[in-house]
Amino acid sequence: MTAVAQKTVLTGCLAPIDKKGLEQLIANGKANPQVIKTLKCKTVAEGKFRHANYIRNLAPYIVDEPPGLLGDDTAPNPSEASLAALGSCLAVGLHANAVHRGWTVNKLELELEGDLNITAVWGTGDVSEKPVGFTDVRVKVDMECEGIPQSEIDALVTHVKKWSPVANTFTRPVNLEVSA
Repeated sequence: MTAVAQKTVLTGCLAPIDKKGLEQLIANGKANPQVIKTLKCKTVAEGKFRHANYIRNLAPYIVDEPPGLLGDDTAPNPSEASLAALGSCLAVGLHANAVHRGWTVNKLELELEGDLNITAVWGTGDVSEKPVGFTDVRVKVDMECEGIPQSEIDALVTHVKKWSPVANTFTRPVNLEVSA
């Protein structure tokens, strides 16, 4: 009996994605499109505005505030973490879709920035009527794929934005329940 080599798609400077595994995920999603997965996180205050977030069996994901917001500047603040989540989700989608199309990805970088009014100071400051949270978020994708014209990369970016769970969380209302 001979060993079967696992096929992967090499993606330039990026670590390869298991193409067979990606195809299986695609098939599973098409076979049962109504599946909902519940993700969990336990957030524990450590002191000042530093928090440890426990996800699966991973090391704690730390969130803090910068000194200007009375934190110790040991980690991203919650709004920065949400930008990181958006950037990572879009990058995963871009990479997976490129591999699915057989593209070789030589570069994938995203620059994100978001505008928010922080004068309410978490509800303790100026609580006059104003938008709370991000009002505008801008993402600039720098993606290079061997032999793929920019117009196709632009179309891929549009496609991925449509199907990104985190991008959809930013753009569509979500049912949120917070209770004691």
